[in-house]
Amino acid sequence: MEHKATTARSYLEQILVDETAEPTALPLSLLKDITGDFSDDQEIGRGGFAVVYKGIFGDKVIAVKKLSHAYMHETEFDREIECLMRAKHKNVVRFLGYCDDTQRSREIFDGKHVMAEIHQRLLCFEYVRKESLDKYINGAYREWGTCYKIIKGICEGLQYLHDNHIIHLDLKPANILLDDNMEPKIADFGLSRCFDENQSRDITKTILGTIGYLAPEIREGGVIARSADLYSVGVIMLEILTGQKGYQDIGDVRTNICHCYKDKSSISFLSKKD
Repeated sequence: MEHKATTARSYLEQILVDETAEPTALPLSLLKDITGDFSDDQEIGRGGFAVVYKGIFGDKVIAVKKLSHAYMHETEFDREIECLMRAKHKNVVRFLGYCDDTQRSREIFDGKHVMAEIHQRLLCFEYVRKESLDKYINGAYREWGTCYKIIKGICEGLQYLHDNHIIHLDLKPANILLDDNMEPKIADFGLSRCFDENQSRDITKTILGTIGYLAPEIREGGVIARSADLYSVGVIMLEILTGQKGYQDIGDVRTNICHCYKDKSSISFLSKKD
C-alpha cells in the first residue's frame, strides 16, 4: 500500500508539470496524507454534495473534492469522470485524478454488529488560488477589460465543451473559478452530461441546475441541450456587466439572450440598468 501511494505521488507530481499527462486513479491513503486526513484547517470550500480540501505535498498544491455520502451513486460518479476526462482546455479547471475506494467496517445497526461497506469517492483538480466569479461580481469595482476577458474565457471554454459533446448544466458564477491572471475556469461537472457524437438533446424527469440560471426548456419540459448552457451564460453575462444578482424578470432575460444568440452578436446589447 505504501509503495502504491509513493508511486501515485510521483505520478501526481509529474501531472502537475506535464499538461499532456492523463488523469489517474489515486489511492485514498495518499489523499488522506496530503490533506492532513481531511483536516478542517485545509478545507477551502463546502457545498451541498462535497467538501473541498487543499492537498499539499512539498511545494505543490492541488484541490481535493471529497463527495458526500448523499452523492454516492456510482452512475453519477462515473458520468462526471467521463466528462472530466474529455475536458482539456485553459478555461476548464484541469482534472488530475480520482479515487473510488470501498472498505468494509464493523458497525452497529439495530443493536447488532454488522459488516458495512464504506464508500469514499474523491476528485482532484488543479488548485486555483483566486476565488470564484461570484465573489468578483459582488465586488465594489469591476474593470471593463477584466469583465470582457472573463466573458470571453467563459464562452471559449463552453464552446470547447460543446464541441466535445459535453453539456455542463450547472453554469453559475460560483462554478467559475478565477486564476491569478483573472482567467476564468469552468468547474463542477457534477450535473454534466456527455452526449454521443450525433446526439443533440435528452429528456430528464429530474430538474437539474440552479434556480436563476436554469434554462426554461429544462424547467418547463426537462429538455437537456446545448441551449441550456447558453441561457446560463447569458444570465452570468448580465450579472458580470451590471454587478446585480437575482433577476426577477425572467422573460426579459430570456429575450435578451435569444436576441444575442440568433443575431450572432456579442454583448453590445447589454447595458447597466439604472
